[in-house]
Amino acid sequence: MIEGELGSFLRSRRDAVRPAQVGLPEGPRRRTPGLRRAELATLAGVSVDYLIRLEQGRDTHPSPQVLGALAEALRLSDEDRDYLQNLAIISNSAGPCPRAWATAARTVRPTVRAMLEQLEPTPAFVVNHLADLLAWTDGYDRLARPLGILDGDEPNLLWFTFADERARTAYPDWDEVADEQVADLHELRRGDTDADALAARLSKVAGTEFIDRWVSRPLGARRTGVRGLTHPDVGALRLAFEALELPDADHQRLVVYLPADAPTAAGLDRLFGRQPGALRSVHSG
Repeated sequence: MIEGELGSFLRSRRDAVRPAQVGLPEGPRRRTPGLRRAELATLAGVSVDYLIRLEQGRDTHPSPQVLGALAEALRLSDEDRDYLQNLAIISNSAGPCPRAWATAARTVRPTVRAMLEQLEPTPAFVVNHLADLLAWTDGYDRLARPLGILDGDEPNLLWFTFADERARTAYPDWDEVADEQVADLHELRRGDTDADALAARLSKVAGTEFIDRWVSRPLGARRTGVRGLTHPDVGALRLAFEALELPDADHQRLVVYLPADAPTAAGLDRLFGRQPGALRSVHSG
């Protein structure tokens, strides 16, 4: 739930700041690797009692000046600052907490499905904010199904990554993929109880691998870049990806994979049964 998230987010960022980052000594008697409340209060110019009320959710109306001072003291990134501001806006809203959606949308518009058809045989798929795979090209099916990603009636990228042991073989950079997928779920949840329910199920199945990431409240997952994949039929692949937000109220994303180098282009040609050279690699940046 979004209730209490402002305080929880502040605590997570306070725990993440090393004292040395703000010019404080790291003594052996510290019980936490992060900042003490008194230290953050001093750096931000607020009282310890007020900071306690904020972190415990007993005060949900911090002024822009206080938010700015806390963000500066915590060395927040741009993504963190924007998220903190949004939490403050929600916390200050009168009446029921605003909700971006009530349930996770699983319907894909006909025009989006038509776009997927035009992308064939490029690996591409549509996901919602819970990482449910809703629609995909035949090219993505040939790429992902042998890995186990599409197993089950309602495949989910997060569930595969944390609950399926095959994921660590599929993703050579598993830790990075796991970090980014948790960041996506956290950043896009916006009070959706389905997201919290999914996080609870993953916590039971994956334990600390998921829990530690979820509690740290990561943000800033990449929307473009290169992802490594190990395929049982064609070996190591480097896939350039673009994750595009679809313009609707369902908060779905279209993700497209392209070969990031010549060996990957050749591997995908073999996988799709095409003549060598049919696919050309793109500059990976």
